[in-house]
Amino acid sequence: MQKSIFLVSLLAIVCACSQAHSAVWQPSPGHVQVPIWPGTVPDAVPDAKPESVLPGSATATDVSRPTMTVYAPVGHNTGAAMVVFPGGGYKVLAMDIEGTEICDWLASRGITCVLLKYRVPSSGPTWEKGHRYYPKVQTALQDAQRTLGLVRQHAAQWQVDPHKVGVIGFSAGGHLVAAVSTHFLQRTYAPVDDADRLSSRPDFAIALYPGHLWANEDEDRATRNEADMKLRPDITVTADTPPTFLLQAEDDQVDGVEQSLAYYIALQKAGVPAEMHLYAQGNHAFGLRQSKLPIGSWPTLVERWLNTIGVLGSKKDG
Repeated sequence: MQKSIFLVSLLAIVCACSQAHSAVWQPSPGHVQVPIWPGTVPDAVPDAKPESVLPGSATATDVSRPTMTVYAPVGHNTGAAMVVFPGGGYKVLAMDIEGTEICDWLASRGITCVLLKYRVPSSGPTWEKGHRYYPKVQTALQDAQRTLGLVRQHAAQWQVDPHKVGVIGFSAGGHLVAAVSTHFLQRTYAPVDDADRLSSRPDFAIALYPGHLWANEDEDRATRNEADMKLRPDITVTADTPPTFLLQAEDDQVDGVEQSLAYYIALQKAGVPAEMHLYAQGNHAFGLRQSKLPIGSWPTLVERWLNTIGVLGSKKDG
């Protein structure tokens, strides 16, 4: 019955739409992805390539029509909701290891999960020919802001507490966590409906092996000052930035541990409650699949943290 309510409410929030390209990423049976924009996508790329899935994988690329897929909580509904941002360097999206598998875990813990298939490529900071590239408009941030508003708009139908809506992201998705956590005073696009009049500020944020945060990353390794833990100028932490959980491996060969360190230091300076876990081993892009190393226990740490900040229970229970 609850799943039926979810499907009906999802279909009601968007205009009639069909997936014209057969190669687009599709969720597992029983789940429906729907466009997050009711009409024209803001700052749309002209003559965009058709979306496709890389052969033999669940990796989506050339996403120009962003969607969300809602996973209803299994069993007890905690009232909490989490929007999931897969990683992929703002070039592709790892829709399974950092998407559907994460949603299955969260739903099993009584959390409503909203998997966002945001626009890529060139929708956020990325590497282009050995240099950091910033698009004129970070359209992934637009998609994230829009989705948080949609979750709050439909909180009653989805049995979600609008004050317990958080975000979780991986790699580039971890940067998107920081971006939406620090850009919520106004939309980065012209509002299109009532959902855009609701807050896009996450109530809590979780970033795992985030990238694109440390200001010194672009410098030559021989000259850069690793003691300088400044953030990139597009991320400005204030006292209103939501409580944040960070986790990364020190042997991360893609996004160094300085990414988490720089963000953690900025959170501390602003007085934002933050918890950070660093592990010697784990490398990058492990999702829920790194079970043989200590870092594989991170889901338990996240659940414990959510209890301590009162998302999954009262703060005194933590």
